[in-house]
Order: sequence, then C-alpha cells, then structure tokens
Amino acid sequence: MRTRAKSSGKTRAKSSAKTGVSSHGGAGRNASKTASPTSNSDNSDLSNFVGLALKFGAREAKVIHAATVECETWVRLKCQFGCGGYAKRLTCPPLTPTPEETAAVVACYKRAILIHCRDNDIVNDIIPRLEREVFLAGYYKALGFGSGPCHLCDRCDVTGRCVHPDSARPSMEACGIDVYATAHANRFPIHVVRSRREEGDYYGLVLVD
Repeated sequence: MRTRAKSSGKTRAKSSAKTGVSSHGGAGRNASKTASPTSNSDNSDLSNFVGLALKFGAREAKVIHAATVECETWVRLKCQFGCGGYAKRLTCPPLTPTPEETAAVVACYKRAILIHCRDNDIVNDIIPRLEREVFLAGYYKALGFGSGPCHLCDRCDVTGRCVHPDSARPSMEACGIDVYATAHANRFPIHVVRSRREEGDYYGLVLVD
C-alpha cells in the first residue's frame, strides 16, 4: 500500500522507483563528495545549506522536491520486525509518526534537503545542526529526519520526555519514509548491503518550506 501525500486537494507527484529493502537504509556503493541542487527550479537561496551540509561531513547534499519523498505503509513493519531498537527509543516506532501522518506532514512542504553520508552517526550529527541553521535563516518550518536508531543515551526512558530534544531526531525510516525510493528518485546511489564488508550509504532529510 502506498501512502500518497496530498496538498490543496491534489495528489502529489510520486516516484515509481522500486528497490531492495533495508530497515536502516544502508547500501553498498561509494560516492564522490558533491553538491548538486535540483535543476527544475531556482534553489539558489538554499545553496548555502547544501554547502554547509558538506562542510559538516556529508558526502553529497541536494535540494529536492518534497513530492519525491516516498512514504510507504510497509516501512514501519521493517522496524517492528527486523530491528532490535523497536519500541526502545522515543525516536523509534511505535512512538514516531505513522507513514500516513508523515505523508501528511511532507505534503505541507515543497522543498527539502537530502544528505548522503557514509554512516548513521554522521547523518545524525549533521541533521539537527543543519535543521537549526535552516530555521535560524528564516525557514521556520524546518524539520529534520536522521538515519537509524538514536544513540545519544545508553538507555532511553520511553516513559518520559527526551533529554536531548535539541539533537534527537527520528530516522526517515522510523517515520515511514522509503529511503531507497526517495534516494533513487533523486539520483542518489543506494542498494541492499549483502555483507559487512560492503560500505553503506545512509541518508538524512531536512524538510524546508
């Protein structure tokens, strides 16, 4: 079942890219460190943030159309059945937005910044910093999503409130975003990692405006 984001009564455009599945969006391909904003519109006002993402440690960063962010119902099940972090963190399902809720949120945006890194930790360090810079620049709707489980605390108290609200962000997949389809729709490299010897590709997202 595909969850379609809607805006102003119209179904937003969706990519038809279909790829292999991983609970944390890892893939086995190397990529050069480049910044390449989408060519379909003038995104010069966001070029500084693309450069900032690279400065923070991203391999690649790109301004994308929010309509290319895929939300799928099955993604949440990959967290529930296959990830040891399920229900153990405030940033993991079932405590995160459902795919349907996330699709509704994404439908409120036209542009986003997608970043590509070599591991989860780098993504999760960059995203809250980048989100903050985007917000302080006047893009008040800025909202970030990381990659994989949060490791800011040795043990997360899921019965209380997050003690790191400034830096803890749910992963894209924890909120029902199909990382593979979203990456492929924006011409980023990603495929299923088949062994621990393969280097993965990991992604983070900041919804902008």
